[in-house]
Amino acid sequence: MLDLVLAIAHHLLVFALFGILFAEFMLVRRDMDLAAVRRVSAIDLGYGALAGLIVVVGFARAAMAAKGWDYYAHNAFFWAKVGVFLAIGLISVPPTIAFIRWRRSEVAPTAAQVAGVRRLIHVEVALFALLPAFAAAMARGYGQF
Repeated sequence: MLDLVLAIAHHLLVFALFGILFAEFMLVRRDMDLAAVRRVSAIDLGYGALAGLIVVVGFARAAMAAKGWDYYAHNAFFWAKVGVFLAIGLISVPPTIAFIRWRRSEVAPTAAQVAGVRRLIHVEVALFALLPAFAAAMARGYGQF
């Protein structure tokens, strides 16, 4: 039963994280005003919280669920998935800093500032697509070493 609960929680958290990332993708636009900056800043706070929960639930699942830690520890796709998730997290830091700065300055961001953040969000979305591919390969036993 624990395996099922952790799997459901993990999947729901990942889907929620993608929803928040997609919301940021849609909100970060060239003509952002201060209201949009406040909205995306609040959304970004949830993004960070969900990412942390995903790490906790994901590693709990790997350690305590049906397949056990040995299965995951010796799987290249598991580590690739962790690496991509970490890369997405690191790439999300500059946008988060930009959102905080824009909110504090109380001046709408320039088109160039928005374009820079938007490029990083595009990279995050593109990398996110690798996560379910790696998860599917891992679940089927590919990548065992």
